[in-house]
Amino acid sequence: MNSGNGLMAVDFDPTVLRAFVAVSEAGSFTRAAQRLHLTQSAVSHQIRKLEDQIGRPLLLRTTRSLVLTEDGGDFLGHAKDILERLDALALRFRPSPISGVVRFGVPENFMSERLSPLLAQFARAFPEVRLDVNVSTYLDLQAMVKGKQLDLAVAMTIPGHETLGGDGAEAVIWRTEFVWAATDTFTIRRGASIPIAFAPSPCVNRQVGIRALEDTPIEWHIAYTSASQQGIRAAVLAGLAITVVTRGDIQPRMKVVDGSYGLPRLPRADFTLVWSVGEKSAAARAFGRMILSQSEIPPAPGAVELLDEPM
Repeated sequence: MNSGNGLMAVDFDPTVLRAFVAVSEAGSFTRAAQRLHLTQSAVSHQIRKLEDQIGRPLLLRTTRSLVLTEDGGDFLGHAKDILERLDALALRFRPSPISGVVRFGVPENFMSERLSPLLAQFARAFPEVRLDVNVSTYLDLQAMVKGKQLDLAVAMTIPGHETLGGDGAEAVIWRTEFVWAATDTFTIRRGASIPIAFAPSPCVNRQVGIRALEDTPIEWHIAYTSASQQGIRAAVLAGLAITVVTRGDIQPRMKVVDGSYGLPRLPRADFTLVWSVGEKSAAARAFGRMILSQSEIPPAPGAVELLDEPM
């Protein structure tokens, strides 16, 4: 067969390549035949077929020994490389034995650019698993995890505050911090009450902001309320209010105003992979392992042990 560049391509049968590698490693046709569960004559035939195809000897045979020729040694390296790649290809597209449903919860602002590729990657690797994804608020996700309505979720935890109450297998996968944010043209007269935009209660950002404000003497009021992040963002960009966001949620035309107008410093926040209490399915463990593979923060031992359970 012509390869398209003027040279004749040679198609090597992987079965014959495996026979050659087995003979080379075993040092005899008899032991190679035992390894391959073939007869010695079948293995000898495959090696002759390979040498005829190449047009040069690969093995030197004597009554007491079997050694590779110089060409045989070179060919062995290529044969192993080809077989390794074929095995990797077969593994990549091997049908997965894992099936079932994974109920996954995620906040809107987590992995906005990486979530879709992650879901697509999992769907390709585990086509028999159905993903039920619930995009919701942190506190709603907390309630759903506790109520076993979700198998696992990415939720926000604040160091020093109450955690989600999972089974101890939480794993921090991304660290950020809360900040005060305003439009880059925001101004307010000295001494005036600071307008704040919050989502309605319950809301983690609202809780964090109000808790911090209550420890200060500054005047403030809630000027804008919206259950939508887009609604809050619109109010901020219009210059109507300041709000609390995580640093990664700062948008164009917005700026961090920590320390301005007497605003207090806000706490750090962790995006954490949490599990509902109870037995974890193989499908849920596989998805959790894939999520942790996207993290630059090593998971805690409890999470590792959970994901390393045999499937």
